[in-house]
Amino acid sequence: MIRTLINSLRLSLIAVLVSFGLGMATVSAAPAGVFADLSSSKSAVCGGAGLPSCSGGADVNKVLTGVINVLSAIIGVVAVIMIIISGLRYITSGGDGQKVASAKNTLIYSLVGLVIVALAQLIVHFVLGKTK
Repeated sequence: MIRTLINSLRLSLIAVLVSFGLGMATVSAAPAGVFADLSSSKSAVCGGAGLPSCSGGADVNKVLTGVINVLSAIIGVVAVIMIIISGLRYITSGGDGQKVASAKNTLIYSLVGLVIVALAQLIVHFVLGKTK
C-alpha cells in the first residue's frame, strides 16, 4: 500500500514538474512584444466596450505572478515531502540494494525538481519584469 502511494506520488510529481516546465518554457520563449500587444489589445477592447476599469498589462502580470507563486509553492511542498519519504525509505531499506537505489533515485529526482522550480521562478520573474 505504501509502495503504491509512493509510486503514485512520484508519478504525480513528475507529471506536475514536466507540465510546469513546459508551461514555463512557453512563457519564457515568448518575446516581450507579445505581452505589449496583448495589453494594447486589452486596452482597445475595454475602451471600445466603455469599461473604464481596464488598466492594461499590470493586472495580467499580477495574476501571472500570483498563479506562478502558488504553483511553485505547491510543487516545492510536494518535492520536500518526496525528499522526506525518500529519506524514510532509505533508512528502512535494510541494506537491500534495490530499495536503496530506489530511495536515492527518488531523492535525486526531488532535488532536481526543486532546482527546476527555483530556476523557473527566476526566469518567469525576469520575463515579467521586462514587460512592465
